[in-house]
Amino acid sequence: MYSARAVPWLRRHAIPLVLFLVGLCGYGALAGSRLWHQSTDPHFVYQADAWLHGKATISPPPARGDDWAKVETVVMRDGREVRGRRLHIRPVFRTTTGAELPLADVAASKGQTFYVSFPPLPSVLMLPGAALGGRAGNDVVPTVLCAALILPLAFLTLRRLAGAGQSTRTPTDDVWLTLALGFGTVLCFASVQGRVWFTAHVLGVLLAMAYAWASIEARRPILAGLFLGLAAITRTPMAFMLPLFVLEAARGAGGWAALRGDRAGFLRAVRGPLVRFAIPVVVIAIAAAAYNLARFDAPTEFGHTYLDVRQQAQMEQYGLFSYQYLARNLAVAFTLLPEFPAKGPFVQVSGHGLALWVTTPIFLLLLWPRTKPPIHRALWLTVAAVAIPTFFYQNSGWVQFGYRFSLDYTVFLVLLLAVGGRPLTHLTRALIVLGIVINLFGAWSFARHPAYYRVGGNAYGTVVAH
Repeated sequence: MYSARAVPWLRRHAIPLVLFLVGLCGYGALAGSRLWHQSTDPHFVYQADAWLHGKATISPPPARGDDWAKVETVVMRDGREVRGRRLHIRPVFRTTTGAELPLADVAASKGQTFYVSFPPLPSVLMLPGAALGGRAGNDVVPTVLCAALILPLAFLTLRRLAGAGQSTRTPTDDVWLTLALGFGTVLCFASVQGRVWFTAHVLGVLLAMAYAWASIEARRPILAGLFLGLAAITRTPMAFMLPLFVLEAARGAGGWAALRGDRAGFLRAVRGPLVRFAIPVVVIAIAAAAYNLARFDAPTEFGHTYLDVRQQAQMEQYGLFSYQYLARNLAVAFTLLPEFPAKGPFVQVSGHGLALWVTTPIFLLLLWPRTKPPIHRALWLTVAAVAIPTFFYQNSGWVQFGYRFSLDYTVFLVLLLAVGGRPLTHLTRALIVLGIVINLFGAWSFARHPAYYRVGGNAYGTVVAH
């Protein structure tokens, strides 16, 4: 009886299952020997192990790795014990509560406490590995598994767009677009690293796709809110993915025409989906704020203020977000090309990576959509809401193959390709294949073959941390 039921199910889901296997085998092969070892930056494993021991702190301190948050505890001359950090640009000790105390008033240091300086959800993925291997748990395999799940979910989301009348793509077209996302964007090189930054990106893409799936026609408001909230505690910029669901809910209630004609009716129609959407978002936000408060005495502080990195003085002067970083970040996102030295290896990539349109040439078609269905505007507003803050961020993504911060909104760019209606001609499919070839090179070479990367002579600012 069960086999009789299973066969129709397998037939209905054959394409998603095959795509999952393609992702699993493809990313597994590209990861290679990394699958059997912990990565060089297993921050989330350390955090999972700390949780299993009832702690938020990383104790004893990590022996290696970058981007740890360090909070110092000092005793002041008046006997007070406070936590915080010493500033680089002024002789001041800034406490976790924001007070600035003269460094001359510090009598003694009681040492530093280490924390993971990233939103915590990816550590949940590492709990099984940490339970089995402690701090030596594997962070590459969970990353590859999440990456493989992106492919079938992407296909199902693209088919949902077609079912909602927002896309005219065929299943074959959607397979091409799924492969473009999985292997023709910087998701490819990020999926095979492990390492704290890339694991967060991969899980973020998976949650963004789940959010998009739930948001189409505002069909699953509770799930949309859940996935957005989880994405926000994976990659903070993803908290700004709100426009897609909100605008889809408004469209379902009749859109702006209904708002102008019958405001009361419009508000009644949209209130229910928005309330259901907001409930998981608020619950997750409260939990995240409490976690931050327990560690850093501030509900919105994940730990980046306490990074011990070369650009700390720059962050103290301009902040984590500033207009000062905009020119560099725009250059990194849109202008960086590969370099072709006169001697081998004949091609090199800047440590800042390659421009978005170089790693994924098919994205150039976004500039000339053939059709603009109602969801078109919502998708672009979502891209803008997520992307714009990162252009003002103190970090460009260094060191990377391509502009990895674009992964925070790549899902919506792929959906825009779907709804844009440009036929997948031989030329457009050639662009997808070209992107796949480029990104396979990145997945093969990054962090393995340093000759292909130029990380000295930082020409785009002082940012050198990941």
